[in-house]
Amino acid sequence: MKKTIQQIAREDGRYDPKALEFIYEGLGQTVANLKKDQLPETESRHITGQELAWGLGDLAQQRWGRLAKLVLNQWGLHTTRDFGEIVYLMIGHNWMSAQEEDRIEDFDDVFDFERVFEKEFRFEPQ
Repeated sequence: MKKTIQQIAREDGRYDPKALEFIYEGLGQTVANLKKDQLPETESRHITGQELAWGLGDLAQQRWGRLAKLVLNQWGLHTTRDFGEIVYLMIGHNWMSAQEEDRIEDFDDVFDFERVFEKEFRFEPQ
């Protein structure tokens, strides 16, 4: 039987379960946004670590605005590498999948949290 996100987070100990939930939900939203923006309705494709990292950054800004970095940091997320650590943790527990060419290093230094979430933050009304 597959472990719950809460069990995975508790056993791993590095991240709050909310961080794992955010990454999992963010994957779905990033895929949906890419389909809407780039792909015909019947076509699907694998997304890269960089695409997912940027999608997660966008989702964090939409949800928490200027507080995005604070919220993510509170959950143990300090860099885009942390996104990758959770993705690969969840891959290891069959919550996500990867292609053979995917690497955790795909998440290294995609963007800087302070720069994107604070210094260059732009308010975009919905």
